[in-house]
Amino acid sequence: MTSVRDFSDPSLRRLLRDRKKTALIPVGSIEQHGPHLPISTDSDIVSEIAKRVAKKCGFLLFPTITYGVSFEHAPFFNLSISQGALQRFLLEICVSLGKNNIHRIIILNGHHGNQKALNPLTNRMAKISRGKVKVFVFSYWHFMKEEFDHAGFVETSLMLAISSKTKMNLAKKGLITDNMSKEQRLQVSKLASVHFIKATKSGVWGDPTRATKRRGEQILYQITQNITKTVSKLT
Repeated sequence: MTSVRDFSDPSLRRLLRDRKKTALIPVGSIEQHGPHLPISTDSDIVSEIAKRVAKKCGFLLFPTITYGVSFEHAPFFNLSISQGALQRFLLEICVSLGKNNIHRIIILNGHHGNQKALNPLTNRMAKISRGKVKVFVFSYWHFMKEEFDHAGFVETSLMLAISSKTKMNLAKKGLITDNMSKEQRLQVSKLASVHFIKATKSGVWGDPTRATKRRGEQILYQITQNITKTVSKLT
């Protein structure tokens, strides 16, 4: 893995003479994750996954974009930017990367609310660059078997594996959907995407009390392996 933050200008420009270099940009958010996880959870998790993927694949790892689209969490704490702002910001970064001889860019998403802003980037960048710069967008939870949650079992396990910020003594069970029908799950998911507090008053979706560091490490390994397999096939 090569973290661009650690390079001087001459060293980085020498490295970029190779037109086959791939940039990896993690995108997270700053928002509530219940009483037991920090507001940096999404950014922390996607940063760690990106670091592992970059190391395995030899990608250029760029700094995490820590602000995302999290308005749905109000009145819980969130620092949000609009979909348009996030999309424009990333487009300009991709244009700049192209000018610096980086023509393949992977954007790794760590927050569900970012998806509408990120998904159009592939086509938009193809038009802007006339096909010279290729952008690929992935959300990390699509690469694991477990059902995704919010500050529940999965995210809490992942944070236990990568951080000392988790306060398990404050963890409490939140919204549980195990006994819901498909239709009910879809309805509550739609509600949460607009007003998270109406779906779960605690701000937690899932059961963090069952989370363990060991499971977090296993899930991290699974995600990293699956993303690596996918990106290795990109052209």
